[in-house]
Amino acid sequence: MANIINIMTAAGAPLLMRIISSSVAVANRAANIIRDIMKKGELGIVEKEGKHDLQTEADRSAQRCIVASLHKQFPNVPVIGEEDLDTQDLPADFLELSFDEDVLKCVCPDQYKDVKEEDIVIWVDPVDGTAEYTQGLLDHVTTLIGISVKGVAKAGAYGFERKNPPQGQNIITTTRSHSDEIITQSVEACKPTEILRVGGAGHKVLLLIEGKVHAYVFASPGCKKWDTCAPEAILHTIGGKLTDMHEKCMKLQMVEKNEQVT
Repeated sequence: MANIINIMTAAGAPLLMRIISSSVAVANRAANIIRDIMKKGELGIVEKEGKHDLQTEADRSAQRCIVASLHKQFPNVPVIGEEDLDTQDLPADFLELSFDEDVLKCVCPDQYKDVKEEDIVIWVDPVDGTAEYTQGLLDHVTTLIGISVKGVAKAGAYGFERKNPPQGQNIITTTRSHSDEIITQSVEACKPTEILRVGGAGHKVLLLIEGKVHAYVFASPGCKKWDTCAPEAILHTIGGKLTDMHEKCMKLQMVEKNEQVT
């Protein structure tokens, strides 16, 4: 009964709020799938393009759950996931319609009340930080669902407590497993007092959002749109920005899946 009431309440909400609400709900379901697979210990690891580019059963199952659920609810909105997977013959609970009530209670800003389906793309990284997931470094792992409107990151879901970064320091976070000479030189040029090398693009942006670091530096191609959309949207709300070396902000238009964010 609670779910029926929830769906009826959602029906009167603006499209963008319904998508955010559904994204939060399905992200929580996906997180439970990821935890259950870890507990069972049957990770089903395969290499996609090398030892640092892995896929696990958690990636596959979580993405199928997220994409199938969002596509069923919003069939005309593109949902682009990191993994190249089919969504045939899925368990019934993967197709469950659900909404987060706290999101539905929020007031939609006037400028987004009439956003159309054709203006929206949903970007999904089911397990951001897969390599760290396989090593049991679960604090590096996030499930990212980002929503772009006309090519600009506008929404993402993450619970956090914002604090100011430590004064008198310059803490930089960067990649844990994809470093090279250019990245090292770029980080050192920032004259850091401390360097945090951690996994997961989403995790590193969230460290910045939470005020645990002063900047995230990754002077290399490699991040994808599903890595950055959700955390970028939240970063904007606290006055931060995600740019390239020339301070050019990234666009999140629907493009070929192998295109990189530079």
